[in-house]
Amino acid sequence: MRTQEQLQRHGIGMTSQRTRERLIERLYEEGLSNPSVLEVIRRTPRHLFVDEALAHRAYEDTALPIGHNQTISQPYMVGRMTELLLAAGPLDKVLEIGTGAGYQPSVRAQLVERVFSVERIQALQERAKERLQELNLRNVVFRWGDGWEGWNALGPYNGIIVTAAAAEVPQALLDQLAPGGRLVIPVGAGAEQQLLLIVRDEQGFTRHVLDDVRFVPLLNGPLA
Repeated sequence: MRTQEQLQRHGIGMTSQRTRERLIERLYEEGLSNPSVLEVIRRTPRHLFVDEALAHRAYEDTALPIGHNQTISQPYMVGRMTELLLAAGPLDKVLEIGTGAGYQPSVRAQLVERVFSVERIQALQERAKERLQELNLRNVVFRWGDGWEGWNALGPYNGIIVTAAAAEVPQALLDQLAPGGRLVIPVGAGAEQQLLLIVRDEQGFTRHVLDDVRFVPLLNGPLA
């Protein structure tokens, strides 16, 4: 018989394993192909990162509100950005801008050696810390601060991923990207946003424009 903790983690009804499997089938059909990324999304309990009233929708391929005018990203986009980040091979040190409720760092923590996650909204970050502790994910370090500034003290990073749309690519993030490193970031405002992959090489930076996307804006300044 399952314990209460197991029921909470594995889910019942619309949060059950069967529902997760259907989500993975859909993500595969939509073009995600990295088996490690798909497996981590399958086993990560997304319903723990949304309000209980929305838990029955946790395995829909859609963004959901998490309060503070923020959203938990669509699973497809989490997978897409993570695949882009890992496309050149394993990474040992990733900077994430926008912890949110903790879903994205919980996925990436299972795929890279260390995640350094910056969030400007303190209440969201505290919730994320609790969830990752519950899931026994110990390789994420948190900072409450301005995502536009990155986290220079612990750089450079092999990978940087930004989970909100910047009006332009923050120079601080380019500076903190290690040679050979990959930056995945949505850029633009309103309905005009594009997902960029920026790779740092010997000549400087190579930019690849990928998908039209829709993210909440990347704002300045920490917020208690």
